[in-house]
Amino acid sequence: MSRGGSGLRTRVKTARGRTAQSTRWLERQLNDPYVKRAKAEGYRSRAAYKLTELDERFGFLKGSKRVVDLGIAPGGWSQVVRRLVPKAAVAGIDLLPVDPLDGVAILQMDFMDDAAPGRLIEALGGAPDLVLSDMAANTVGHPQTDALRTMALVETALAFAVDVLAPGGAFVAKVFAGGADSALVAEMKRNFATVKHAKPPASRKASSEWYVVAQGFKGRAEAE
Repeated sequence: MSRGGSGLRTRVKTARGRTAQSTRWLERQLNDPYVKRAKAEGYRSRAAYKLTELDERFGFLKGSKRVVDLGIAPGGWSQVVRRLVPKAAVAGIDLLPVDPLDGVAILQMDFMDDAAPGRLIEALGGAPDLVLSDMAANTVGHPQTDALRTMALVETALAFAVDVLAPGGAFVAKVFAGGADSALVAEMKRNFATVKHAKPPASRKASSEWYVVAQGFKGRAEAE
């Protein structure tokens, strides 16, 4: 590694066996202020700041008693929940293994598994008042296909939220390229008092990710 220009930016030399793309990724990571801040503050990922910034704008964490974290790996979002609302029960799920987090029940299984919703509610001990989803499908390199695969996850996460949320609860999910599609937004508006899209500062400008924040869950009877 060498220091270029003013000495503030880390440059990564191309190494044998490392592609130019991976070199650029490594250099971006080393110079990302959010990555450095996450390490300094003990967060497992820079994504923690996306949730923090969304909460600063929308205030969905305040008063939360039971929280579900869909796509929990590596655990940054649950860390934020534990720090901001330490008395809340938290249950997370992911296909990937996740190191234990104090006060968080972690399930390593597919959220699409029919048994997953029941396992999550059992781990929480009751209906959640906040469902978080940072899930994204593994990319195949075809933008439209990748977007459709991720939207399918968002739709499943929303169906879960509508089925289990306590009245007044909230749903926060990662979407892509301009936000959720019109049919999905219509479904959210039918079930929640407010539905907003946002791109927090911690989300890289080059990234197509956005987040949808739906608050004031009406409950199944009221939505019908």
